[in-house]
Amino acid sequence: MSSPVTETVAAEPTSTDRATPGGRARRLHILGGALLPLLILAVWQWVSTSGRVPVSMLPSPGMVVAAAVDLTERGLYGTYIAISTQRVLLGFTFGAAIGLALGAVVGLSRLANILLAPTFGAVRAVPSLAWVPLLILWFGIGEQSKVILIAIGAFFPVYTIVGSALRHVDPHLLEAGRAFGLHGVRLFTTVQLPAVVPSTVSALRLALAQSWLFLVAAELIASSMGLGFLLLDSGQNGRIDRIFLAIISLALLGKLTDSILGLFERWAIAKWA
Repeated sequence: MSSPVTETVAAEPTSTDRATPGGRARRLHILGGALLPLLILAVWQWVSTSGRVPVSMLPSPGMVVAAAVDLTERGLYGTYIAISTQRVLLGFTFGAAIGLALGAVVGLSRLANILLAPTFGAVRAVPSLAWVPLLILWFGIGEQSKVILIAIGAFFPVYTIVGSALRHVDPHLLEAGRAFGLHGVRLFTTVQLPAVVPSTVSALRLALAQSWLFLVAAELIASSMGLGFLLLDSGQNGRIDRIFLAIISLALLGKLTDSILGLFERWAIAKWA
């Protein structure tokens, strides 16, 4: 007869039992995603310290870290990050909201699609820098013009993808919804909205990435703070270490905000799709 202690030990799950397939896949995903950045960092360190490339063209990782420490001690680095992040989030919020509204109108109304789609398609092709002089004339050199430019960048991915997704909802789903007496708003919230949730969240993630891209153009507008300003000012002063710092900071912030939207995507798909 086995003792109670033996039974308790036998009942305890081993580490192998506790390692679920989902947990293993998540760890594999994290480790796999870290391989390339670590490889790039190692090659960067080797090339920059071996003398194969002059530091005037490629600073070492240590030089970039030193530049970050210097700006932090002067109270600038955190301020630049905060200001740029605020501009991106404000522009993204306004642009994505308007894009969702107009995308829904164009996707649900054939008449609206006929009237609006050609014009917006043409405006979408205008480069970001082409808006800068016009926004300065209309709104001045303050925060308003910068946020509006970022909002323009966020608007078009959401408008385009949401409108297209709503126009291509499976007709059989719509027929089934109408057969159950769903029309108008009820049909939209019960059938059409869940059908386009994955596309909508993907559009938001693309719009957020576009917002970071438009940030540098926005901070061309007589800016004296922000990561875009740091990038441009460092280029004019030949501070390549700070140029790398600005680029890496933009990449990390873009990835961080995209990861947050990725969490929202999983929640939204679980709830609606």
